[in-house]
Parts: sequence; C-alpha cells; structure tokens
Amino acid sequence: MKKIVDILSNVHADVDWESETGLIDNGLLDSFDVIALINDLNEAFGVEIDLEYLLPENFNSVQAIARLLQSLGASQGDA
Repeated sequence: MKKIVDILSNVHADVDWESETGLIDNGLLDSFDVIALINDLNEAFGVEIDLEYLLPENFNSVQAIARLLQSLGASQGDA
C-alpha cells in the first residue's frame, strides 16, 4: 500500500491517506484528481482501470484502491 500512498501524496501532500476512509465522499479527491490518480495507478501497477470501476467505493480509501488493484491483477506485494 505504500506505493498507493506515495501516488496519492503526489495529488495532495496534506492528507492522512492511510487513515482516511472518505476520499471521494468527503471531497478530498475531485474528478480531476481521480483522473490523474487512475493514470498514475495504471502506469505504476500495469493495470487498466476502466470506466466500470469509477465508483466512489473503489476510491474512498487506500484499502479500497488496493482491493480494486488486486481485483485487476496487481500482485498483493505491489498494491
């Protein structure tokens, strides 16, 4: 999950990414942030996050993002 936190920290450095559970619901990530995040995740983990996965519950926390990446084939060690 460290790699995910590092990517998120490039979006906003002032958020406690590891404990936050409402990244989308609480407005910490807006639509532009999510687009940039998806691009970075795709590159870093060698996955393709399609439109069908653009649901708030997939991006509300680091843990949710890790589960999404694992479901798309990223290894647990990577995500």
